[in-house]
Amino acid sequence: MELHEVLKKNQPAFHKIVAFDPLVDKLLPLNFTSENKEITSDILKDTQIFNNYINEIRYKNNARYGIGGYGEHRTIYKVSKVFDGATASEEPRRLHLGTDIWGQPNTVIMAPLDGVVHSFAFNNDFGDYGATIILAHQLESMNFFSLYGHLSLNSLTNLKEGQHIKKGENFCEFGLPFENGHWPPHLHFQIINDIGTYKGDYPGVCKFSERKGWLENSPDPDLILQMNQYC
Repeated sequence: MELHEVLKKNQPAFHKIVAFDPLVDKLLPLNFTSENKEITSDILKDTQIFNNYINEIRYKNNARYGIGGYGEHRTIYKVSKVFDGATASEEPRRLHLGTDIWGQPNTVIMAPLDGVVHSFAFNNDFGDYGATIILAHQLESMNFFSLYGHLSLNSLTNLKEGQHIKKGENFCEFGLPFENGHWPPHLHFQIINDIGTYKGDYPGVCKFSERKGWLENSPDPDLILQMNQYC
């Protein structure tokens, strides 16, 4: 059975990752492709202005969270060399492999199912994940991983590889720009089938030309989140 089939089968058992009540809370789908003409270079090059933009559109729409991004070909990554090729002629990475949930700093993140800490790191380059945690899971004898990026540094305090994390446990939180890779506060949540030799990091953005393989290895995070139905 494929990973996405196992995840879909077990959806009723997953715990919510952030506090969200579909009866009272609103989600706002956010588009960071070239279709969004509001996202100018002036907004992207200044983290505080970008943060203000995200907050203003959330408040304007009375949305607790902004959400989206899986499989999205994003123009916003042009602001960071992290996503550029090794040479000017090499294709840059622009296709997003996770789902972003944008909200207030220090928003609590809960484990969707039991797991253990696979690895963690502070990926501090401009535009990178910042504080990052990867959990390892086993479900119906299938092993896979979940990645949580753009966290607070406090989320890494006293964390140990192999540490057990229970389903529903508050184990990390949204970080501020100085600790989350210099982004407005949000969570990058990603599912990973085969993590290879990566530790504390795994690509959350790929080259558009290579999207098929990367998307197969990182299936839609909404299989666990189950939030997009409320947009």
